[in-house]
Amino acid sequence: MSQASSSSSSCCAYFESAQEERPPFWHRAGIVLAVGGLHLLGLLLAFGELRQATPREFSPVPSVRVLQLAPREPPIEEARTPTVPSRPARVRPAAVPPAPRKAAVPVPLSSAAPALAAPPAPAVAAQSAAVPLVEASPPPLIAARFDVDYLHNPKPVYPATSRRLNEQGKVVLRVRVSAQGLPLSVEVKQSSGFPRLDEAARTAVEGWRFIPARQGSQMVDSAVLVPLQFTLDS
Repeated sequence: MSQASSSSSSCCAYFESAQEERPPFWHRAGIVLAVGGLHLLGLLLAFGELRQATPREFSPVPSVRVLQLAPREPPIEEARTPTVPSRPARVRPAAVPPAPRKAAVPVPLSSAAPALAAPPAPAVAAQSAAVPLVEASPPPLIAARFDVDYLHNPKPVYPATSRRLNEQGKVVLRVRVSAQGLPLSVEVKQSSGFPRLDEAARTAVEGWRFIPARQGSQMVDSAVLVPLQFTLDS
């Protein structure tokens, strides 16, 4: 027991002495950093010397030039003289003496070429065109009628008030008559001086029948004047 306790106490003393002799952590970290920095510095120096030993050569920038070629001249052909075939020599005929000319015979004037015919006279159409055309006049207009017995047109009614007041006079109406004989419009052209008499005449004529106006064989519209007399004696 005494030996075991002595050995354990010696071991503890050894570890304590070893811990007291070991340098602190920051001292060791500084040593490591210093060593690493020296190695890094050596590498940088070696890399710099290598770059200085082998400088980089820059390749020149290529440039392109367009060369214009001289036009190619066509080959000169030697002028060839055409070979003309030889023609046989012509033998000229012997000269023949000209025949004697005949004397010119005078031609009489009667046998000369006939004179040109005179141009024909202009047609008579221009004279006929100058004559003015006479248009046919339209047939006369036969006026419309209202006084035929078979029409049975009643007389206007004499107003009782006008009789009592002794109103009398003449009314002239202007009536527009259609081609069928019916009154298209009735207006007072000349008044009797009394509105009641004028209105009585206009009311009566609006129901009348007429013989329409005629132009040739055709019935046409026309205007006619209708006089009406209001008297107390009738």
